[in-house]
Amino acid sequence: MMSKNVFIVLIAMMLMLSPAIRTDTLGNDTSEAAETEEVFPAERPSEIYVMTIDGAIGTVTADRVIDAVAQAEQERADVLLILMDTPGGFNDSFWAITKALMNSSVPSVVYVYPVGARATSAGVYIAYSAHIVAMAPSTHIGAAHVVSGSGQPMDSVLTEKIMNDAVAALRGMAERHGRNAEYAEKMARESISLTCSEALENNVINLIAEDIDELLEEIDGLEVNTALGRRKVRTKNPVQTPIEKTFIQSLLEIISSPNVAFILFSLGGLGLVLELYNPGAILPGVVGGICLILAFYSFRTLPINYAGLLLIIFAIILFILEVKVVSHGLLTIGGVVSIIIGGMMLIDTADPDLRVSRSVVIIVAVFLGALVLLAFTLAFKARITKPTTGREGLIGETGMVKERIDTSGYVLVAGELWEAYADEPIEVGEQVMVTEVDNMRIRVKRKS
Repeated sequence: MMSKNVFIVLIAMMLMLSPAIRTDTLGNDTSEAAETEEVFPAERPSEIYVMTIDGAIGTVTADRVIDAVAQAEQERADVLLILMDTPGGFNDSFWAITKALMNSSVPSVVYVYPVGARATSAGVYIAYSAHIVAMAPSTHIGAAHVVSGSGQPMDSVLTEKIMNDAVAALRGMAERHGRNAEYAEKMARESISLTCSEALENNVINLIAEDIDELLEEIDGLEVNTALGRRKVRTKNPVQTPIEKTFIQSLLEIISSPNVAFILFSLGGLGLVLELYNPGAILPGVVGGICLILAFYSFRTLPINYAGLLLIIFAIILFILEVKVVSHGLLTIGGVVSIIIGGMMLIDTADPDLRVSRSVVIIVAVFLGALVLLAFTLAFKARITKPTTGREGLIGETGMVKERIDTSGYVLVAGELWEAYADEPIEVGEQVMVTEVDNMRIRVKRKS
């Protein structure tokens, strides 16, 4: 009997434990499924950071690229994509960019874009420093010849050293990224330029792409040499994050343009001229001071020829003297000629895209000359015109005697009744002319 009861209890316990066994089994299955999902996770989107270089390359552009590289590294982006269309730039700026790209742990891609864009002069160095270079159709690259500060090709021992240094840098970039080093040297020494097809055929670039989507599709899976070693480029399911210019960067980029720098300096000088012509006007002096400060910031970022700068300063001095000295326009003509020559010489480079535009120089010079002549004309007229107000304005005015003048009387002049005196008696109703103002009395004489 007892054994039978024990048997029944055992059966009951097994029935009670069976749901737990099933639950445990299901739990194990679920755990295995979860582990399988962790081993084969859904592919995450790739982070593509995108920035644009459009126009001449200066200090602001270099700062933007350096910040973009740092941001891409900090956010662990998959690719830093630089859309580039540039005629070139200044040495200090593009060397800073190449150093940042060469030392980037994030794969960098320079894309000469859009259709019709170019990567010339400094653009060649930036392209060669990137891990991958692509070009849109109908674009070109090249003309990276080093020039001297005077704008002429360098041929001295010193300049030959600088040329060799630039060529060695290009060759080093080409070898690191597996691109054609011979054509890199030709672009520097012989200033050759290549179309996108020629660049691809000669292994100067990695590929030609119609647009950004095609570019990202083509480069997926490529391996590049980064600062942290070999890395595979990942662009599947791309999410593009644009790196926009800040307001300050946009402002500094605008005022760092050679044309804008020249205009700001000229307007600053004009403000000083107008303030000296009309002391206390305040507004011309304030605006002129702001323009001069911004212009000097621009000059700090540009290769300035100080002879050109001094000529512009000399022109401003001539404009100031024109208002103070009667030269019948000779000083203004000298100032216009001086500012034109100074504007042409202001930026120390041979590349016409990086110099002050001739049309801008001529327009600004003529505009300043016209304003100074206008100021001179107004000042001259004011100098010779008879005063119409105050004590001086009363002298020569005609009035009528309202009370007989013996030793004194009253005269109506310019709508006001004045106490008057004369050298002879004058009767009421006679016309008189004011000859002198003495405090609140006027001296008159009978009008003949």
